[in-house]
Amino acid sequence: MKIVVAIGRFWWDFVVGDDWRVAAGVVGALGGVALLAHWQITAWWVAPVAVVLLLTLSLRRAIRAAQPR
Repeated sequence: MKIVVAIGRFWWDFVVGDDWRVAAGVVGALGGVALLAHWQITAWWVAPVAVVLLLTLSLRRAIRAAQPR
């Protein structure tokens, strides 16, 4: 059982990492692509837009956290 818990913790740390918001955004973007593709709507643009938005938000949070108060 210890090995199962260790493997689960590894994957959680690997996927979620430092920022759970980015992981949730990626899951949301992939879900959006899947939903649009299911409805036969062109969905190629969702992933690049999600990457730009998630990177911008993540960098903004990191810059704010690094600034002295």
